[in-house]
Order: sequence, then structure tokens, then C-alpha cells
Amino acid sequence: MLEDYHGALEDLDKVDVLEPNNAFTLSIHGDVKRMLENYQGALEDLDKADILEPNDAFILKTRGDVKKMLENYHEALEDLDKANVLQPNNAFTLKVHGDVKRMLENYQGALEDLDKANVFEPNNAFILKVRGDVKKMLEDYHGALEDLDKANVLEPNNAFTLKIHGRVKYMLDDYQRALEDLDKADILEPNNAFILRTRGDAKRMLEDYQGALEDLDKVDVLEPNNAFTLSTRGNVKRILEDYQGALEDLNKANVLEPNNRFTLISYAFTNWSLNKYQVALETMDNLHLLESNDHLILQTRKWLKWMLNEYQPTIELLPFNLNIQSFTYDELKFETNLGKGAFGEVYQSCWKGTKIAIKVLRWNGSHNEGAKKSFIL
Repeated sequence: MLEDYHGALEDLDKVDVLEPNNAFTLSIHGDVKRMLENYQGALEDLDKADILEPNDAFILKTRGDVKKMLENYHEALEDLDKANVLQPNNAFTLKVHGDVKRMLENYQGALEDLDKANVFEPNNAFILKVRGDVKKMLEDYHGALEDLDKANVLEPNNAFTLKIHGRVKYMLDDYQRALEDLDKADILEPNNAFILRTRGDAKRMLEDYQGALEDLDKVDVLEPNNAFTLSTRGNVKRILEDYQGALEDLNKANVLEPNNRFTLISYAFTNWSLNKYQVALETMDNLHLLESNDHLILQTRKWLKWMLNEYQPTIELLPFNLNIQSFTYDELKFETNLGKGAFGEVYQSCWKGTKIAIKVLRWNGSHNEGAKKSFIL
């Protein structure tokens, strides 16, 4: 196997003229076209070969891979199932079978096939990177990283490996390392919606909001009407104080994927920033019906009710033995910044001549527990 595919085609074309309709010639001709990514031409050759020589494992497994590349996943499975009966425990058949199941979101079935393929053909970059993606979908992030690290050694600078590796690191909240992988993947495979969307969200988590917006704008052109993209971009626009732009994105996201927690919280906070407290409260009330024990939702509702004079909280004061029973936002006078934390700032303030401490909270869309616990009265 010298991988001289164009030279192979020249020879096979001559043979086909001298000896037309030969099953062997057609099957190899189809396989060479597959390697040259001429999938439609490959399928035509393999269909002819299958008529002349039905129940041939090589023809079936090769055609199964071609159908996979043409996104005809169910027919691919049929061919691969037949090939597996005729020639069981074949690494090629198993790895393609597993990849097709991955595309059909049968991740457990995919994992079983890929585990078997890995036994017969260990240290195969394709098997390892696909299995890494499957483990990612099954939320076995550390197992995914092990496979992807091995795949990266065997086949460095592969865009697929890098983008999945970056996504796994993102899921493990390692945003800086995720960004490094995704930057490399973007060089190798520019204008990939998955890479740009994941990188945009990683930049958001690293508070590079302008960079996040640039990536998400590109994604929206490449893959319009994606709920995740619109929801994330809406949150970024809110943080950048483009409230009308944020509302447009968040409304579209809510139509595409109703009752999404992240979208609705971003929508509520955007309306809060626009002093539309009633709209924000109604949104949080709807979320409360879906997630009645969520701390962030409960505390946000209390603050909004306070803004609407429907709820009067007790806050900590300087001196700490004083309680305010009733006040409005306009009565608070912010004076000195006493400190800044990961999720907010504390100010020395004044209420009717009394010095008090006010905590001003920030929310960038983070779902981590620290942010939630910080959102207290």
C-alpha cells in the first residue's frame, strides 16, 4: 500500500476497459475513490461490485464507510452489520460502526464497538479520538482526555482531536487550556462553527467579552438560528451593555429552545438592567416554577420584589447591630469601595445618615457554586 491513489486509478481505469464489470476491480476502484474523498463516485463503483459479488465483507464495510461520509447513517449500519456477520471482529468494521453509532447519538453502543476495535488495533489514532468524543458525550471527561492525549501523540495537530480536547477541558472548567487547544484547532480548520462557538463561550468565561462576541458573530453566520449561540451571545451583549441587542438574541434563543435556564436568567438580568423589573420578575417566576429550589432564582426574585417594593430584606450594616426594615434604592448613597471579590464588590454606603455595607453583585453567566453562594442578601 504505497498510497499512490491517482496512479492506482489510472491502472484500474485501464483494467476496467480491458475487463469490464470485474467485481475486484470495481471494489478497489471504489476504495481508491473513497481515499480521494470522491464518495459519490466510490458509492457507484461499490454498488456495481455488490451486484456482481454480493455478501463480500470488503465491499460491504468499504461501502458502509462511504455511506457514513455521505451522512446516510442507517444504510451504513446495514452494510456494516452484514460485514460484521461475514467477517466478525474486524477492526475497520468495528471502528466505522462505532463512529456511525456516535453520529446517531447511540453513545453507549458506539463505546462498545470502539472498545472492541481498540483491542484488535491498539494505538489507532482514529479509534482513540472518536472514542474520546464518545466518552465526552457520556460525561466521562477524564477518560476522554486520556484517549485524546494518546491520539494527539500518534497524530499531532489534528483539528478534530484538538477541538474535542478543548471542549473537554472547557467542560472541566479549565478555560485557559481549552482556549489554547481551540486556537490551534481554528488555525487548522478555520470557520468551524463548533470550534468558534466553544471558543466564544470559553472567552466569555475568561471575561474576554469582545473576543467572545467576535467568535459568536462568526458562528451565527456559519450556523444561524442556533439556540446555544444566540443565548451565549445575548449574555455577552448584556455584559457589554448592549441591552437591546441582548434581548433580540435571547428572544430568538427562547423560541428555538424554550425554558432554557441560562437564556431566561440572562433575559431577566437584561430587563433588570433596563429597569424593567416587572418583566424580569415574571421571567424569574416562570423559572421558579421549573426549578423551585434554585438558590440564584430565589434570591433574584427577592431582589426584584424589593425593587418593586413587594419585598423588604434585612441587610448587614456598619455598625452591624442595626436593621433596616424598609427602604428604597434611591435612599442608598454609595461612598467608598471596601473590596472586590470574584462575584461582586462591597461599598461603604449611607442610608439616612447611617453608614451601611452594600454588596453589588455581578453575574456573567457562570453556573459554578461559588457564584450562586455569593448571590445572597
